[in-house]
Parts: sequence; structure tokens; C-alpha cells
Amino acid sequence: MEPLAERVRPNHLDHYIGQEHIIGKESALRKAIEQNLLPSIILWGPPGVGKTTLAQIISQTLKRPFYSLSAINSGVKDVREVIEKASADGGFFKQEKPVLFIDEIHRFSKSQQDSLLNAVEKGIVTLIGATTENPSFEVIPALLSRCQVVVLKHLTKDNLIQLLNNAITGDDVLKRKNIVLKETEALLRISGGDGRKLLNALEIVVNCISEPEIIITDEIVKQYIQQNLALYDKSGEQHYDIISAFIKSIRGSDPNGAVYWLARMIDGGEDPSFIARRLLILASEDVGNANPTALVIANNCFQAVNVIGYPESRIILAQTVTYLACSAKSNSSYMAINLAQQEVKKSGDLPVPLHLRNAPTKLMKELGYGEEYKYSHDYDNHFVAQEFLPNEISGTTFYNPSEYSRERDLKEF
Repeated sequence: MEPLAERVRPNHLDHYIGQEHIIGKESALRKAIEQNLLPSIILWGPPGVGKTTLAQIISQTLKRPFYSLSAINSGVKDVREVIEKASADGGFFKQEKPVLFIDEIHRFSKSQQDSLLNAVEKGIVTLIGATTENPSFEVIPALLSRCQVVVLKHLTKDNLIQLLNNAITGDDVLKRKNIVLKETEALLRISGGDGRKLLNALEIVVNCISEPEIIITDEIVKQYIQQNLALYDKSGEQHYDIISAFIKSIRGSDPNGAVYWLARMIDGGEDPSFIARRLLILASEDVGNANPTALVIANNCFQAVNVIGYPESRIILAQTVTYLACSAKSNSSYMAINLAQQEVKKSGDLPVPLHLRNAPTKLMKELGYGEEYKYSHDYDNHFVAQEFLPNEISGTTFYNPSEYSRERDLKEF
């Protein structure tokens, strides 16, 4: 029997739950679908928000041939075979270009993505790629430039509850059972906004209860899900939970926890570039100026794993992970840019003070541009007091160095 998530997959836009910002009645994508003018697109969003479902609905709505590949188990040969079939179908269906859906397109190598270029550029197929990773990093520029990126969001609480109710009342198997959805908090928390994970959890709980009346409570859900829910799955499920535990272990200065979660990701086949990119972000966000060398090491790690790959890159990752976990920590730079961006949103585009403006022309000099600027190197210790913020927010502090490690010296300075 198919999993519940497959059995209740909708086949029409009107039955699709969530993503109103992209498939609402007046949205550009909805209009393109209804007018049969769909361009090649990349669907970017977290697991379980409806990327595959949307691709299938689009194909059915357009009444076009639909081909599907998974980047996990498909190679260049598979891509070429599908394109050849699509070329034949395109000739048979005249102007109705077949839809080629590639799940987890970010896992395609450069050569695999290159093999798609000609078919997409010549319009042999309409490509719909799905990815959980930022396509700017994972999709080659030549292919990305030929596609529109469509961003899908996490499902809301209302969306998830609607999914549960639809499954209970609409699925041929579940509607024959007497199911009472008394509490939903545990199911929602387990799902993490992932619709597929939510429905999998619901099905596990229902199958574990043999009573005539199946009353679903938070306690019942916790009891059965802890016993049955799958472990790390790099293609979905606990992907984001594992990376969250990994990052928080490093931030919390626990090298043992950090290496354990690293091992879980490596064992699950996680892309080393994905791990290294998260370390690069963490080195700045959580270590920052408390130890500026951390960013250098993380950047070298990112470059090295992209050159070396598994299995050897696990050693480089482990060295970087333990270094970052044992390093002094500061999020002062992270907080500084957050505060500065909040100020920009609040106060808008404030004018640059005259003494800081560039004065390349005579007119600008006559208007006082740059007139009262003090050149810091002309003063003792290469410093002179002057204001570098707009007058309206003069004296505002965004960067507050911590009292710890190297940032203490910055604070004293």
C-alpha cells in the first residue's frame, strides 16, 4: 500500500494547501499555468511543503507528458534518455512541451546539469527542478539563468491542521476508521512544518492503535512516534533537526556533541559542501571577532572539501568542527548588522552627511561636499573624533564587543 502522503496527494490547484503567495488566484505563476505559458522553474523550499505535488499538478493542468527523475539515483545517461523521449513526445504533441521534473536538482553534478542546458534552452522540455538548498549555490549559473526561481514557504499551523483533517476524511483507508483528532500539538511539533512528515506520523499512530475508536492525543503521539519514527534521512525527515543539533552543539562549545552530529550527517550521506557552508556561516555568526582566525579556517575548510570530497574530507570537517566548538564565542557582529538593518527599515534612506560625501566635481565642492572631513591618518594614533552616522541617528551604537577574549581589546580600543 502507498504511504498516506502519496494517497492524499492533490491533483488540482484548488485542492493544493498552502503557498498562496505563488499559486493564489491572482499570482503570476497561477496565471502562467492557466494560460499554458509556464517557463522553466526551480522550486526552492524546505522538505514537505509541496514541491513535487505542485510539479505534478502543473503537468496535469497543462495536459502535458510528465517525466520525473530523482537526482539521487539518476545519471547523465538517464537525463539524455528522458530528453530523447521528450523530444519524441514533443513532436507527437506538437507545441505541447513535455514537463521534466527533477527532484533534489541540487544533487546533480555540473556535468549532469550541463546535459539539461540544450533541452531547456531550445524548449524541448519545460524543466521543473525542486531543491531544499539555495539554488544560487547549487545550480550552475547557465541553467539558473534559464529558469525562474519560485520560493516555497513552511506550511502554517492552519495548513498542517487542514492536511490532517483532509487525510482523515478523504483517504479511502482512514475514513473507514473511527478517528478522533483530539489534540494536534505533538503532531505539529514533530512535523516541523513538513507536510509529508506530518502525514507519516499520523499514519504511524493510527496503525499502532487497534481500538474501535482511535482517539489521537499528544501523549499517544509521543508514545508511538518515539518508537517508530525514522532516523536521519538526508532527503527530508530529520535533515533540519540534525543540522540544528550540530550547529547548536558548536555554539554551545561541545566538541563531542558536534562531532557526533557530524558523524550522523556523514553516515547519512550529507553533501560535505553543505556542512562546510554551515560552518562558514557559524564561524562569523557565533565566533566572530572573539577569534577572527575561525573564519579563515572555516573558509579553508569549505574550499578543501570541495576539492577533496569524501572520505578524506571528513577529517578536515572534523578538525574545523572541533576548532570552532572549542573557540571563544561572540555574536556581536551578528547582532550589530541586525540592529543596523532594523534602523535602516525604521529611519529609511537618511542622507549622507556633507563631510562624508564624495566631491569629484567643482560644483560638489562648492556645495560643501567633503569640506569638514578629517583625514584620520593626519592625527595622533591615526584617530580623530568625528561622526560617521547620519545626523538623525548620531551617536547610535550598533556594535557592542563582548568582554571575552579578543573582543575585550576591541572594546577597550
